Amino acid sequence: MQSEKIIHHIVQWLRDYANNAGAKGYIIGVSGGVDSAVVSTLCAMTDLELLMLELPIRQTQDEISRAWEHMNFITQRFPNAKAQRVDLTATFEELENTFDVPENKNSNQQLALANTRSRLRMLSLYYYAQTNDLLVCGTGNKVEDFGIGFFTKYGDGGVDISPIADLYKTEVYALANALNLAESIRNAIPADGLWDTARTDEQQIGASYPELEKIQKEWGTKTAADYTGRDLEVYRIFSKMHKATQHKITPIPVCEIPEEWKSTES
Repeated sequence: MQSEKIIHHIVQWLRDYANNAGAKGYIIGVSGGVDSAVVSTLCAMTDLELLMLELPIRQTQDEISRAWEHMNFITQRFPNAKAQRVDLTATFEELENTFDVPENKNSNQQLALANTRSRLRMLSLYYYAQTNDLLVCGTGNKVEDFGIGFFTKYGDGGVDISPIADLYKTEVYALANALNLAESIRNAIPADGLWDTARTDEQQIGASYPELEKIQKEWGTKTAADYTGRDLEVYRIFSKMHKATQHKITPIPVCEIPEEWKSTES
């Protein structure tokens, strides 16, 4: 993988897009994970304005510490970058009370409430983006965005631009190494930060990112009959999630009306 060429390409792409859009730069939510760390670094390298937001909702201290370790690293290195904390815990808990979610909530209620965290963060990012003439930069990678749809619709999926959506998770880690990001970021176990209890991505999905990448790269060229053992298990996980999340992965469908039906002539 030619990491340096990819880095230069993405940085120039980000710079060109913001300039063409008439925006001052980018805003990004920094979670303490590798995706947001890589993307915020690439945004900082454009020399355009960068606002990094930490948006905690009952986050663990470990997640908070990693996020600020990275943001401090960026602000010390790039004069065009700023960092800010916007604590959304009280707002989330007010919504939780308004929705009157029962303590013994079912799985749909649990997931809907978890996704509310991501949607609150999206709302906050767009507030600060609009007030600062910035674009919201996404952090989704290829597996999450186009493989298994592992993101929140109109949450972390609600962005203006997606600079790493054509890169697999392992390739994002390669960029993190090339950018010399903090070891705590590079060694962090991927988690979406939407739950009060510790839930890694692998625990929720049932497969690791390298396992999923193998299936995605072969998707459409192989069927279940071509796999055995663990590969077959992961194929079935990928297939189920890919089909179930098409409403997130594909563009919003538009019902097209024949032009002659819309004519005002009798």
